[in-house]
Amino acid sequence: MLDRKILGDVLATALRHGGDFADIFLENRATTLVSGEDKKIERIKTGVDSGAGVRVVCGDTTAYAYTNKITAADLLQAADVASRAARGPQPVVAIDLRKVEPTLDLDIAILPDAVPVADKVAVVAAAEKAARDVDERIKQVQVVYGDVIQDVTIANSLGRLVEDRRVRTRLSVNAVAAAGAEIQTGFEARGGSQGFELAAMDACEQTAREAARRAVDALEAKAAPAGKMPVVMAGAAGGTMVHEACGHGLEADLVQKGLSVYAGRAGQQVAAPGITVVDDGTIPGRYGTMRFDDEGFPTRKTVLIENGVLTGFMYDYLTARRDKASPTGNGRRESFEHKPIPRMRNTYIAPGKDDPDDVIGSVKNGLLVKKMGGGQVNTINGDFVFDVAEGYLIRDGRVSNRVRGATLAGNGPEVLRRIDMIGRDLGFTIGTCGKDGQGAPVSDAQPTIRIPEIIVGGTDHSGRP
Repeated sequence: MLDRKILGDVLATALRHGGDFADIFLENRATTLVSGEDKKIERIKTGVDSGAGVRVVCGDTTAYAYTNKITAADLLQAADVASRAARGPQPVVAIDLRKVEPTLDLDIAILPDAVPVADKVAVVAAAEKAARDVDERIKQVQVVYGDVIQDVTIANSLGRLVEDRRVRTRLSVNAVAAAGAEIQTGFEARGGSQGFELAAMDACEQTAREAARRAVDALEAKAAPAGKMPVVMAGAAGGTMVHEACGHGLEADLVQKGLSVYAGRAGQQVAAPGITVVDDGTIPGRYGTMRFDDEGFPTRKTVLIENGVLTGFMYDYLTARRDKASPTGNGRRESFEHKPIPRMRNTYIAPGKDDPDDVIGSVKNGLLVKKMGGGQVNTINGDFVFDVAEGYLIRDGRVSNRVRGATLAGNGPEVLRRIDMIGRDLGFTIGTCGKDGQGAPVSDAQPTIRIPEIIVGGTDHSGRP
């Protein structure tokens, strides 16, 4: 967006009063959103946002200034504002920037900006029709298609200069089924670091049918049992559990602030043998994948828990510096208006060796979770409560009837220690992770796992599944 001499001058201006570190984040983001509901297209929105942020770090103090004008004059002004928060004995005079080339190749088959909006509208209309065709009890369908092309330039006082393009596409479907006074919903989404190829018509229609099926099946579901029981979480459930109940607690800023149950536990056994938790920004096509993080450091595969032992944390530059560690490529920000913080990318429990059918077959009476809903977690102690969006009873090792109204309550580290069977499958889900007022695209995954006992909340208090 600007040549390296100007960027170097901006960094030197940012550090003219001293300081330990400075960086610039320039962004140009083109987005398209198409939403349909009630058999018509409700909204078509396209736009471009651009701007730049300048950050100056001095000790434990961070100053951040941003502008929506990407010119040398505006960047120098932002750098001057940020520089006033820093004081140090050695102001920087000049910075020699060296461009860093990516080592990760992310192929985009069809760039979204090369596709007419009419084709995106057609995907939304076809998905809505597919959902309605599942059953006459589908009364309402909302389909949202979105894509983004984000071009960034990142430069810092270490001399790193990075230019990158991020492309993401997403489709979500929410279906509402009704029978008399009974109303149930079903949701399904697909997305990735891909272009319009992700929106292939048959795949989008299948996504819509899955959301509609989930809503219709819930109409016939029985009340979920309540009490302690074995729970099998299918790979198809995705990694909501590992993301919320474990992942956030392994982000280095929360650990360093003492706001994580994992603080001070490096090298200790924190999960069952066989449990390996990974955060990986390099998996091709996944929603949280990118070549560089938002500080310009290359993304990589980071093993957080290996065979049950806590081995690492997710670092951005600042938290890595505090721990005298290396950045792991987890510095992320929502846009140029935000400073980077440690965030997850693609987080998962690694597959094991058990056949998923054997995991289910090992349970005499319990609950099978095939889709997780929303929930909340306390990162300080690891306690969580999650909704079950799709669950089934297990009777004598076989999947039985659908239940509704189930919740799971427990403690993340405790659950990880109790898991005693790990499937060889792996199922991903996508989402937008919120933290400190910022959203970031992520995916999470897990294999089919068995938890011998966990508290299930429900409306059937007979005491048995």
